[in-house]
Amino acid sequence: MSSTTTPHGGDFDTPTLDMESAELLQTISEHGGYAYVRMASLAATGDVRAAEAALEMAWEQLHSGPWQSVLPVWRDAYSMACLHVARHHNGNGEFKEALRVLDMGIIMGGTLLRKDLDSAIEKVSERANSSRRVSEGSFEEGSVNNSEQRSLVHPEFHVSQVLQLLPIKSLSSKIVEKRSGLSLDKFLKDHYLAGTPVIISDCMVHWPAKTKWNNIDYLLRVAGDRTIPVEVGKNYLCTDWKQELITFSELLQRIKSNGGSPGGPTYLAQHPLFDQINELRKDIFIPDYCFAGGGELRSLNAWFGPAGTVTPLHHDPHHNILAQVVGKKYVRLYSASLSEELYPYSETMRTNSSQVDLDDIDERKFPKVQDLEFVDCILEEGDMLYIPPKWWHYVRSLTTSFSVSFWWSEGECSDAP
Repeated sequence: MSSTTTPHGGDFDTPTLDMESAELLQTISEHGGYAYVRMASLAATGDVRAAEAALEMAWEQLHSGPWQSVLPVWRDAYSMACLHVARHHNGNGEFKEALRVLDMGIIMGGTLLRKDLDSAIEKVSERANSSRRVSEGSFEEGSVNNSEQRSLVHPEFHVSQVLQLLPIKSLSSKIVEKRSGLSLDKFLKDHYLAGTPVIISDCMVHWPAKTKWNNIDYLLRVAGDRTIPVEVGKNYLCTDWKQELITFSELLQRIKSNGGSPGGPTYLAQHPLFDQINELRKDIFIPDYCFAGGGELRSLNAWFGPAGTVTPLHHDPHHNILAQVVGKKYVRLYSASLSEELYPYSETMRTNSSQVDLDDIDERKFPKVQDLEFVDCILEEGDMLYIPPKWWHYVRSLTTSFSVSFWWSEGECSDAP
């Protein structure tokens, strides 16, 4: 057998690719991708070098200009090449590499072949898990492995230890109202329609995530080899901020070493992780509150990182429930009516972000900020925070933290102001 040919053991099915391949290649040809089509055709016969060449060609097209200007057909071309390359690695028993390539297809590729990518990941994951039973529950080579390290967050925590790290005047005025067993009717009347934040407690006691996500061994088993996009640096408004693609196990290692990365803390921020890793999606449930007003769920995102990660002052367009699954966060909120006083950026891409750094307020540039009214809170494990549309909010992780945000739109029947 040639070294450039994929072995057939441990293969996975690609029914959508099989059905759509000819039409997809024709469309790619119509957009000038003749070289890609030649390589992809060879890749389909098991030619590994051709598959890798096709992958590289599609990657170059994805980076040929602004992301929004990339033709959708090239995203699907990238997914196609990922499937061909992953099939080779899977056949060779190189499961981590196969998962990495398939994850790249999900993160960077198009929608056409998404079901094939998901199915392939399930098959490869099954083979990977069965081949490493002896090492289950441990970090990858070079990482720490002892019983004291197995919980992400330990219960010892005192507000006094972090108060000096919080923005000035924190926890000194109005605290966000906290309600237990809040009915849908009360939520709709008192908060959704009134446009006021609220903390809802005791609403995720039935979530498997409440116990599973504080267990390092569990997270490694279901997600350790999966590739994810992370942010590195203080926050997305800073010049030294950057994005990286790393494995979930590497993120866990950085978190256990106090967020250790030369460029600052590493943060999985606003990523649709649950579309990517189905096992984690099964651990949570969409709160009934997200259907208040007859709207539709718009996005479901994960936020996971060490103590000290900061999301700077900004607002979002949708209703938002931030569910605090593991650890604690400090959240400060300003009414949507205070937008002008919070000095939003004028650039199109940043108009929902404030120029004010609450951790170091420049009173000469932003004299109105210090006297503005706000509400704040410490979001505890098991709490859900409702943030109305356009309300400005600043978030800081006080411990290692794993949160989920649910965004939903206004319903046609909503009378919200």
